[in-house]
Amino acid sequence: MAKEILNEGIRFITGIGEQRAKSLKKLEISTVRDLISFFPRDYEDRRKISPLAEVPDGESSCIKAYVITPPRLSRVRKGLDLVKFRIADNSGACDVTFFNQSYIKDTIKQGGEYIFYGKISKNGGYTSMTNPLFEPSDKGGTVTGRIVPIYRLTKGITQKVLVNSIEQALKAVREPFPDILPEKIRRKYGLMDAGYCYKNIHFPENPEALGKARKRLVFEELFVLSCALGLMKNTNAQRAGYVLEKAPPDEFYRALPFELTKAQKRSLEQAMGDMVSGKAMNRLVQGDVGSGKTAVAAGCIWFAHRSGLQSAFMAPTEILAEQHYKNLSELLGKFGVRTILLTGSMSPKAKKTAHESLEKGEADLVVGTHAIISEGVKFKNLALVITDEQHRFGVRQRAALTEKGNSPHVLVMSATPIPRTLALIIYGDLDISVIDQLPPGRQKVDTYMVRENMRERINKFAARLVSEGRQIYIVCPMIEESETMELKSALEYAEKLQTQVFPNLRVSHLHGKMKAAEKEAVMREFVAGNIDILVSTTVIEVGVDVPNAALMIIENAERFGLSQLHQLRGRVGRGAHKSYCVLFNGSSSQEAARRLKVLCKTNNGFEISEEDLRLRGPGDFFGSRQHGLPEMKLADLSCDMDTLSVAQEAAKRLLEEDPELREPENLQLRDRAFELFEMSLH
Repeated sequence: MAKEILNEGIRFITGIGEQRAKSLKKLEISTVRDLISFFPRDYEDRRKISPLAEVPDGESSCIKAYVITPPRLSRVRKGLDLVKFRIADNSGACDVTFFNQSYIKDTIKQGGEYIFYGKISKNGGYTSMTNPLFEPSDKGGTVTGRIVPIYRLTKGITQKVLVNSIEQALKAVREPFPDILPEKIRRKYGLMDAGYCYKNIHFPENPEALGKARKRLVFEELFVLSCALGLMKNTNAQRAGYVLEKAPPDEFYRALPFELTKAQKRSLEQAMGDMVSGKAMNRLVQGDVGSGKTAVAAGCIWFAHRSGLQSAFMAPTEILAEQHYKNLSELLGKFGVRTILLTGSMSPKAKKTAHESLEKGEADLVVGTHAIISEGVKFKNLALVITDEQHRFGVRQRAALTEKGNSPHVLVMSATPIPRTLALIIYGDLDISVIDQLPPGRQKVDTYMVRENMRERINKFAARLVSEGRQIYIVCPMIEESETMELKSALEYAEKLQTQVFPNLRVSHLHGKMKAAEKEAVMREFVAGNIDILVSTTVIEVGVDVPNAALMIIENAERFGLSQLHQLRGRVGRGAHKSYCVLFNGSSSQEAARRLKVLCKTNNGFEISEEDLRLRGPGDFFGSRQHGLPEMKLADLSCDMDTLSVAQEAAKRLLEEDPELREPENLQLRDRAFELFEMSLH
C-alpha cells in the first residue's frame, strides 16, 4: 500500500489543487515520492532560547519575552502599515515592528508572553526586530522549539505550503515505509531505515538525527547511481557485438605518417581485443590534451572497415566535426575508407545525399554532430560508434546513437582528465583506457598568471611573436558586453584591439552564436595564417588544431575552471614553436590566485583535475549537467567523496553477488536503478 501511495500524483495531498500542482511541477514535483524527496536546502535551529542582551547584532535567534506596550497600528503612507510594540525579558528590551500585517494589532496582547524568532538588530543601545515569527510561549513547538526545514521555492509556493504538504505526505506513507536498500547493506554500513530518514531529513528531532538521516540518504543516492551504472555495464557485457576479422595492427601502424606512442598502441589494441571478443565494446579512451586519441579512433575505424562495416564519429560542435572529417578523410582515405560529413547546418539536399549513402552502404564513415542521431538517419551495417568529448553528451545520447545499429561497438573519447573516483561515476558503465603519454614533439606550454598592470608588456610580447610569424588566441568569457559584470566581450574586444592596440595586425573574432559557415570561414583563414590574432569565446576549447599558434591569452581567467583553462591552453604548443599561455586574473581573491597558480606549476591534466576537485569540488566536471547523469538531490560531491567511494564499493560487491539484482530483496533497488536513466533493461 505504501509503495502505491508513493507513486500517487500530488493532487492526492489535501491543499494541492490544480494551480499549486502546476507550480510544484516547476520544482520537478509530480508524485508523492517526488514530494518527500524534495529535500531542504537549509535548516533553522529554533530550539534554543537566548537572552536578548546576549544575541549578537545581525543574528537570528529565539527570544522568550513579555509584550510591555500595547501594539499600535499606524499608516505611514498609502500601501504601508506598521504595527509597533515593545518586548522585554530579564536581560533587556527590544522594539518589534511588523510591516503590512495589521492583524498583528489584535493578535498580540500586552502582558502576554511569546516566543519570537527573527534577526536582532543592534544600533548603539537600541535593539529591534522586524517581522519576526512568533507564538505564545505555552503553545511553542510549531513555529519555534524545533529544527525547521528551509526549501527552495518557486512562484506560488511558500515554505508553509511545502512544510504542510510534506508532513501530510509522510503521514500518508504508512509503515512499513518502503525501503530500497537491502537489510544486509543497511546493517553492514550502519544505516537507518528509510522511514526514520525521510522523517528526520525534513523534520529532524535533533542534529544527531539529521546527521543519521543525511548519511543514509546520501549513501542511498550514490549507491543507486553506482548500481544503475553497474547494471548497464553488466548488460553491455552480455550484449553480443559484431565479431571483426582479426588482423595485426602493424598494417595500420606502418601506413601512418607518424609513430604512435606505447600508450596509443595499448589503447588501440585493447579496443581491437574488444571488437573480436564477440561482445559489444563499451570503452572510454581518456587522455590529456594532445595525447593522440583521434589516432586511436582512426585505428578502430580502419579495423571495422577491414571487415566491410560502417563507423560513425560524433563530435560536440560543428567546427570540431568538420576538423575531424578533414583529418580522418586524409588519414583513412589511403585504406579506401569513404568518409562523409553530416551536421545540422547542411542543406536539406546535402543531408538527403548523406542519408542515402549511409543507408546504401556507399559511405564507410560518417563524421558529424547530433545530426547523426536525428530521425531518418539509417545505416546499412553500423558496427562502430565513436563519440568525442564524451562529457558533453551523456548516457542517453550515447544510447540514441547505438540504437542506429544492431548492437554496435562503442568507443568514447575525452580530453578532460577526470579523477578516478569521478570517472567511475561519469563513465561507470564503460571500460577505461588511459593514454598517459604525449606524442614526441609536444612541448610544455609556459604559463603565467598576470594582473592588468602587465597589459602593455603582454601586448608588446604578442606583437613580437606575430612579427616572428606566429599567431595568437585571445579567449573571452562572454560574447556581448554585460551590464552587470566588467568582463571582456569577444566582439567588442576584437574591435578595440584592431583599432586601438594592434592597428597593423590582422584581428578577427569567433563565437558560438555565429553560423557554422561563418565559423568555418574564420577558422579556415586562421589555419591558413591570414589572421594574426583570433579573439574567441570557449568555442575553441577543444579540438581545433593550429600548429602555428604560439600564444594563448585568457581574459578573466578566474571565471573558468582549471580543467577548462587546461583545455584552452592545449590549443597552443601543437607545432614546432615555443608556446605560452597568459592568464589575466581580474579577481582580488586569494583563492582565485591560488587556483590559477596550479596551471602555472604543471601541464599534467590529471594532476590539475585532482587539484581542481580538491580546491572547489566537482563543479568543473559536473557543471551545467553536461555529464548526462541524473541530478543529485542531496549528495554533494564536494564534501561526500568518501561516501561516494564506499557506495561504489558496496554496489560493486552487491553486483558481484547478484549481477542483475534479481534476488527478491534487491528488486526494489533494481526498479529504482532503471528509473534513473528511464531505461528498461531486461
